[in-house]
Amino acid sequence: MSKYVGTVGSTAYETIKKDIIFGVLAPRTKLKLDAMKKQYLVSISTLRETLTRLASEGFVVAEEQRGFFVAPLSKEDLIEITHLRVLLECTALKTSIELGDTEWEANLVAAYHKLQVTEKQILEGDDSAKENWKRYDCEFHQALISACNSANLLSLHSVLYNKYLRYQMSVLTNRGVVAVKEHKAMFDAALNREAEKAQSILEKHITLGLDHTLKAFDPD
Repeated sequence: MSKYVGTVGSTAYETIKKDIIFGVLAPRTKLKLDAMKKQYLVSISTLRETLTRLASEGFVVAEEQRGFFVAPLSKEDLIEITHLRVLLECTALKTSIELGDTEWEANLVAAYHKLQVTEKQILEGDDSAKENWKRYDCEFHQALISACNSANLLSLHSVLYNKYLRYQMSVLTNRGVVAVKEHKAMFDAALNREAEKAQSILEKHITLGLDHTLKAFDPD
């Protein structure tokens, strides 16, 4: 029974988090448990546990006597998240390139291929590929740093990346061919074991993404 409950709770967590990241649940929205129980087909106790977990990660705000709300968005928060992402991801990338084996290379090649295919679809104006594009973008960045030999770092990075992604999804724009070229340059540098070059490209990639998002961002 506990295994079943755990599976249900994990599914609810992933689904609600996804809905927050992709804007289905808008910033500052009050999360009414009775309505969510019907929408996500889970118990009130599972919802409370899920929302408490999301609150601990910063996707939800728990207010005493008022309940749960989707966390707001702000430029200050986005800037802080981006700086932390640069710090963690660039550090992990260097170690991953130094320690990565042939299996790491194979996983990176596979992740890049999926990203490349969806980037082409996006550039051709296929908006239906948007969700896959962002998922494969995430998988590519995770593949780059997957050999860093630190479960804690990877866990922290995952939370930060999803917070960063939430801001990107809120502006509904992308940097087009420029970002595509940056991904290719990172991929090549990583496979060539050019750690410092890969770090430099990654930092620029994240920073330019911040600049792009800030220009389009409207917290209201």
